[in-house]
Amino acid sequence: MLLIIDDDIAVCTSLSLLARKEGFDVAVAHNPDDAFRILKRHEVALVLLDMNFSNETSGRDGLQMLQELKTLKPTLPVILITGWATIDLAVQGMKLGAADFINKPWQNAHLIQSVRTALALQQSAVSGQQSATSSQQIVAGSQPHRSPLSADRLVSRRALDKQFDFGQIVGESPQLVQILQTIGRIAHTDASVLILGESGTGKELVAEAIHQNSQRAKRPFVKVNLGGVSTSLFESEMFGHVRGAFTDARFDRTGRFEIANRGTIFLDEIGELDASSQVKLLRVLQDRTYEVLGSSKTKSVDVRVICATNRNLEEMVAKGTFREDLLYRINLIIIHLPALRERPNDIPLLVEFFVDNLRQIYQRPHLQVTREALQWLKNLNLPGNIRQLKNLVERTVLISHRDVLTIDDFQQNYQGTKNSTLSTPPSSLPDVGSMTLEEMEIQMIRRAMEFHRGKVARVAKSLGITRSALYRRLEKFNIPFDEE
Repeated sequence: MLLIIDDDIAVCTSLSLLARKEGFDVAVAHNPDDAFRILKRHEVALVLLDMNFSNETSGRDGLQMLQELKTLKPTLPVILITGWATIDLAVQGMKLGAADFINKPWQNAHLIQSVRTALALQQSAVSGQQSATSSQQIVAGSQPHRSPLSADRLVSRRALDKQFDFGQIVGESPQLVQILQTIGRIAHTDASVLILGESGTGKELVAEAIHQNSQRAKRPFVKVNLGGVSTSLFESEMFGHVRGAFTDARFDRTGRFEIANRGTIFLDEIGELDASSQVKLLRVLQDRTYEVLGSSKTKSVDVRVICATNRNLEEMVAKGTFREDLLYRINLIIIHLPALRERPNDIPLLVEFFVDNLRQIYQRPHLQVTREALQWLKNLNLPGNIRQLKNLVERTVLISHRDVLTIDDFQQNYQGTKNSTLSTPPSSLPDVGSMTLEEMEIQMIRRAMEFHRGKVARVAKSLGITRSALYRRLEKFNIPFDEE
């Protein structure tokens, strides 16, 4: 049963008709006293709570009611609804445990989607298959402040593969199996997911796995690298534009959100998004509506949002560089991917997976790796994680003429990678495959910082980027600098 708490009879009637049309049983309360009487007599699965029960529009009535509901029934999902939305009110509500925050007038499809998502997550919690915080967030993976699931509670990787499509995700470590369990539980919902982890840990593969195992699997999966979208082109890229919207707009362009409609959009490197773009993104995530650049017509979108970053968004919120209300919109589910050094036993499995693919690509059916080499790779320092390991394996296969790869083969190519940053002349480019674009970027920034003696303004100018963009990269790559 859904419980609607609102002092406006028209709103209650509208919500009741909508919910009953979707197959839900509904109870209505016009004040807190009626609401608590219903809660004592009936089994309520979810509450739709208005934020104001008096002449005030501050939302204090709703926040007080939310606290009382969470005290009485801590696991009861509560969705807040208000016609007087503010950033602070939304953030306060989410911090107190609200499952979602919806503005009036609402989009019927978005509201029902939010209800179904909250109920699906609650059902998973009731079944005892997940650990959930009071704010409905699920955190999966290896994190210092959370203890991992015990071995007897972990389903085997083989059992998970019988239920779900995880073919591109390799590994059997407890941390990875726990993550796959979480993906299996939440994939069928439309909950927003935030994937955290170092560069090269496989965030995009996890996003694809969530989509492939969801009810949207046959719909589009659209990838957007927000780190590569400039502020001036953000609206055009994400929402599209009509011909004549700006000087070079010679044709209509379909935006990424429209392409992803009824499917999933994956927003990678969301921590690189500037403040003005964060505001524009927040609106579409909050209301599921947007306007094509150059058009005054509002469009609706039905899309699941998955975000990823290697940055600490909570620290960015504390510094004022990332919006707190946007963070609460994207982190309903949090998946933390462990670095490769935290699951070394998966390294041989990854190497075998890469080699198996390379046998077909390079038509070398007898290609194999010795046990000694696999053991040596397990102890290797790989700050670039899976991406660096894959690069090392492929480069070794290409350079070695032998079908049986030994420690010497890998060692030669690993040492070559490590020394290339020191020996490559400034005027030449490294060989293709010898380093990633990110490694080249780090090398160039370090050289520019050394050449200009740490003068950030000069470094930014010489690299052709803004100072704010340079500061983001300095922090991202942990390159020391002095504030100007």
